[in-house]
Amino acid sequence: MVEFTGKRILITGGAGGIGIETARAFMDQGAHVILVDADEERLAQARAALGSVRIATWASTLDTPAACAAPLDAAGAPVFALIHLAGVFERDTLDPEDHGVWNRAIAANLTNAYDMAVAFSTRFDRREPARIVFASSIAYRRGSADRVPYAAAKGGIVGLTRALSRKLAPDVLVNAVAPGVIETRMAEPIIAERGEDYRREIPLGRFGKPSEIASVIRFLCSRDSSYITGQTITIDGGITNA
Repeated sequence: MVEFTGKRILITGGAGGIGIETARAFMDQGAHVILVDADEERLAQARAALGSVRIATWASTLDTPAACAAPLDAAGAPVFALIHLAGVFERDTLDPEDHGVWNRAIAANLTNAYDMAVAFSTRFDRREPARIVFASSIAYRRGSADRVPYAAAKGGIVGLTRALSRKLAPDVLVNAVAPGVIETRMAEPIIAERGEDYRREIPLGRFGKPSEIASVIRFLCSRDSSYITGQTITIDGGITNA
């Protein structure tokens, strides 16, 4: 029997590049996945790519506590792991008359992470320590001059991870990943703007692949990570340490 057989894994931002590869990584180990995303068309495409066995989809913007609880309640059984990848990545002009980018960044990257975790805290599978894995970003470590609200929200994810790892212990292990520049649709603007400059800074000399984030997320949900909680693992080819 493979490790995740019979376990339900809920993935927000599930129709994105990392979301699809994360779903694939768990499904390869027998899991049933629930993909949550705001984009119904891309959810349908994700389901077509992954097949129809042991997969469910849920369209939601996760903009209220009730909306965050809904896919957990609809999962059919208690959920073993919450993988929160949902977020927005917008350029910010620091316009004092327009708070929209800041409000959206905090709501769609941090507030929904908190609401998902609160909902999960009363709905998880209690047969063994459950898991939460959040998506932060190297933007919280390096700063992102053109996307200040995004960097602030991703820094908030690190604080949320640390606090929840204490609050929910020992029943839930809470960790985060902080990807660098990964070859996904979200990163396309950055790669188009200054991809070669970034590439020259990366010791490994290339951008990351979604599967390389998915494998770390799966590890954080596996038995091999049973003594890891409160951590943020940077996955960036070495750029923040170079």
